[in-house]
Amino acid sequence: MSEIWLIIAGLAAATFTIRVGGVLIGRRLPSEGVWARALNALPGSLIIALVSVSLLSGGPREWLAALVAMITAMLTRNLPLTMLAGIAAIFLLRQM
Repeated sequence: MSEIWLIIAGLAAATFTIRVGGVLIGRRLPSEGVWARALNALPGSLIIALVSVSLLSGGPREWLAALVAMITAMLTRNLPLTMLAGIAAIFLLRQM
């Protein structure tokens, strides 16, 4: 039983260290200039890379779900609703 508590304590310490490290490193990142613009564009670039790989390896169902999500995004400009529409579309299309 004590091994479980040791593992839990170790994982808690590791989680805390990772979060504090992120805060400390984040303070040292540039807030303006070329590097700041590149870092601000990174999350969108990663999402596009992940989605494009899924679409290229997928078939018509994935493409149709992406179309549903894209239309939802264009009409509502609401990210959670867009994600929900895409997830619901792929779920329903895969049930067919």
